[in-house]
Amino acid sequence: MGQAPRDRQPSGYAQTVLVNSFISMRRKKSSGEQPSERVDNAESAVSPTTADADVDLRMVLIDALRSLPRVDRAVLVLRFWEDRSVEDTAGILKLNANTVRSRSFRALSRLRELLGANYADFMHH
Repeated sequence: MGQAPRDRQPSGYAQTVLVNSFISMRRKKSSGEQPSERVDNAESAVSPTTADADVDLRMVLIDALRSLPRVDRAVLVLRFWEDRSVEDTAGILKLNANTVRSRSFRALSRLRELLGANYADFMHH
């Protein structure tokens, strides 16, 4: 009685389904996988230096995102981090699709300015 029917909260329902599916898949995989002493493809292993560089770049990007206005940051995160369409992003943020496009363009330009020399590092990862 306290919860709304599924059709009134489709995003919450979808999120619950995704989480439950993820947990279910993890259980299935964990029962069949066995640890190994060596990695079959040593070239695919991430070196500590590469991992540190990725973390550093990620932190620089997060700091740059924090400096953007809230709406611009939300647009970029939804569009590119969560890989949502312009229409989905517009619906979530209650904006016009053209507004999402223009904010994306301006926010990406601002990020390029903020990142400066670090921008080239992001393009190669």
